[in-house]
Amino acid sequence: MKALLISTAAAAAMLAAPAVAQTVSTPEYYGTLGYSQLDGSDGDLGAVTGRLGAKFNPYVGVEGEASFGVKDDDFTFGTETGSIEHEYDLAGYVVGTLPINPNFDVFARLGYGTTEVKAELAGFEASTDGESVNYGAGANYFFDGQNGVRGDWTRRDFRDDGGEIDVYSLNYVRRF
Repeated sequence: MKALLISTAAAAAMLAAPAVAQTVSTPEYYGTLGYSQLDGSDGDLGAVTGRLGAKFNPYVGVEGEASFGVKDDDFTFGTETGSIEHEYDLAGYVVGTLPINPNFDVFARLGYGTTEVKAELAGFEASTDGESVNYGAGANYFFDGQNGVRGDWTRRDFRDDGGEIDVYSLNYVRRF
């Protein structure tokens, strides 16, 4: 009986192998470039954001993200006015996608990142960085098979009571 079960399981595994091989295909690569608005309790900052990603199948992929600050914000401390600047951030994500049709999909993502900001006040400068758990959602719309637009929201939840930042992004998307 045991030999029959083992041989049946082996036969089923051999029959299933071609189906599994068909679901693992060459990844679909993409890149994005756009503008991100960072809304936090300490200020509203702007950044240029670029991403590179790979979808392993229509539903699961990964992406890396880098942003560099381009819009600073002013603040007042007592009688002094200072500024806060977004230096950079880097993050990696696992992305789950739900294709609605060939030109439109929605996605959710979960990742981990680091962000560095710099503050200047009364001639003094200080920089700090923070590690964050990031999560968000968005959508892609493709005009043709390769070119489109992406809109997304991401929450950066900083560790060690570092607060939260909401990031809203609008990007050009290119499939390779």
